Amino acid sequence: MYLHYVLDLWVDWWRKHHAHGDVIIVRFADDFIVGFERRQDAERFRDELGGRFARFGLELHPGKTRLVEFGRRAARDRAARGEGKPETFTFLGFTHICATSKSGRFWVGRKTDSKRARAKLAGVKAEIRRRRCLPIPDQGRWLAAVIRGHQAYYAVPGNSDAVNAFRTQVIRHWHEALRRRSQRTRVNWARMNRIVTRWIPPTRTVHPFPQARFAATHLRQEPSAVVPHAGICAGGRPQGRSLPRLSCADAYLCAGRHAHS
Repeated sequence: MYLHYVLDLWVDWWRKHHAHGDVIIVRFADDFIVGFERRQDAERFRDELGGRFARFGLELHPGKTRLVEFGRRAARDRAARGEGKPETFTFLGFTHICATSKSGRFWVGRKTDSKRARAKLAGVKAEIRRRRCLPIPDQGRWLAAVIRGHQAYYAVPGNSDAVNAFRTQVIRHWHEALRRRSQRTRVNWARMNRIVTRWIPPTRTVHPFPQARFAATHLRQEPSAVVPHAGICAGGRPQGRSLPRLSCADAYLCAGRHAHS
């Protein structure tokens, strides 16, 4: 709520008074990403944001605040300047990448942040060891909930390899724990595969592409929508303004995190 006044409302004002191109912002708690169509807007915003935070006794985290060239033209423009691939950035547990689909079109690839995945896997491994003396059905129900919870967050389009790798490592740690329950263990991989089939859900992509999710929840803003606004007769043309869209043609991202001074 504090940052809603310090940041969100100020960004909306700044966009209307100073921006020369499209500006978007995504914030969760004190982590945020601001996207700009024009580089000069991004540089000016970054410089003025520090002053805005200073007025409220806050400061940007120097190690987590940077300007990133990102978008469908980033790779081409950087190659023309003799620079490497576009930079990536991590936000809300995902590493965001300038990727290309099989048809050659640009799209934002999202991969599970490796640090976040290793930390989660270490915690699951320790808990598996603590629960290894419980009956296998009890362990299976708990691990099934872990896998479903992981997929509910990370199973986005393009991230199936990372999600499946997490599932595979969980199964491997479970197998090791079950084999350590007895020196005469009979939990070979043939039996383990049957246990996994019974308890561990398969890897699947849970979330749709962002544009599909937007189309499902904001039908009126889509050109092909036929759902009229409330109070307008069917067949009438909505008079309301549609939501603005930011083209990914040229995007400069300013990622930041505040900290109390």
